[in-house]
Amino acid sequence: MKAFRCQVCRQSILFENTKCESCGHTLGYLPAHGEMTAVEPVGNGWRALADGTREYRFCKNWELHGCNWMVEKGGPSEYCLACQHNRIVPDLSDDKRHGAWQKIEAAKRRLFYSLIRLNLPAPTASENDGEPLVFDFLAEEPSQRPVLTGHDSGLITIALKEADDPVREKMRDEMGEPYRTLLGHFRHEIGHYYWDRIVSHSEHLWPFRDLFGDEREDYFTALKRHYEEGPPADWRQKHISAYASCHAWEDFAETFAHYLHIVDTLETGRSAGLVVRRDDGSPARVEFDPYGYPDINEMVDSWLDISFALNNINRSMGQPDIYPFVISPVVKEKLSFVQSLLMDHAQRHAAVAAPRAACC
Repeated sequence: MKAFRCQVCRQSILFENTKCESCGHTLGYLPAHGEMTAVEPVGNGWRALADGTREYRFCKNWELHGCNWMVEKGGPSEYCLACQHNRIVPDLSDDKRHGAWQKIEAAKRRLFYSLIRLNLPAPTASENDGEPLVFDFLAEEPSQRPVLTGHDSGLITIALKEADDPVREKMRDEMGEPYRTLLGHFRHEIGHYYWDRIVSHSEHLWPFRDLFGDEREDYFTALKRHYEEGPPADWRQKHISAYASCHAWEDFAETFAHYLHIVDTLETGRSAGLVVRRDDGSPARVEFDPYGYPDINEMVDSWLDISFALNNINRSMGQPDIYPFVISPVVKEKLSFVQSLLMDHAQRHAAVAAPRAACC
């Protein structure tokens, strides 16, 4: 993620901030501009100092301390580009559930930052689209079946318990996972969504099968085998995680999630001016825009340098590795597939949108 500064006092601010701790200005995010902005009240709206040409208002979820994104005043929706996709949220009169929902929304906004940067389609349920992107954030009730995080035909369900750090850590340990976060769930499940939209009925399907395997294998049989027998002994040579080895769909979703991990963290490092030392003593820095860079080899090389340094920093604080994964040559080829897929889609979208922009 890029770095942000308050337009009034130049204090560094974070993507989740709602107030500048230096000058006290209210803050919001303008998704169309990709900017955090200090705002000042004007009438019954807000003037955004990052864009003095329009008046804005906050997303309706701002009133519930669940969002800091803004929409143009007089726009068609009370909700921002990210919150328009919510279908079910928990009972927010319960303080614990309200707090869990806030954490989920914060992770979801980071997901949408990446989707916007990558120019990926995210139609809402109100649009005329065959498979809109919809979210349910569900709490478990005693009389109902357990809530499972997952994706089904455009609907992404996130179990509210995933926002409870001790519960999530217990689940991570029981499932033998090296990593489990809310943002990771969002990035994984959105990978399933874009497989359906961009890969399944396209010219990318056969190259996908060559790399990831045949998705026509019975999914539930494959999943049952994975949990009963575990991953194959050589899974690290071909997959980014043990779970990725259970089925081609999961392999793609895991790879997609890691691609988002890499590009967003590299952008953060670039914005911070992060420089680390390679094994030969030379400096390694990110000097390209990861969201639009076509060279997967340079991206992965930069990522390996930076993630190794970050892992060492975490260990110095008594914390586990921030990136406990190995990128094998086969995994890098799969990351390259995801990169090419997204860049091809972005180029086609730009080609379609260009004539419309020229005439308006």
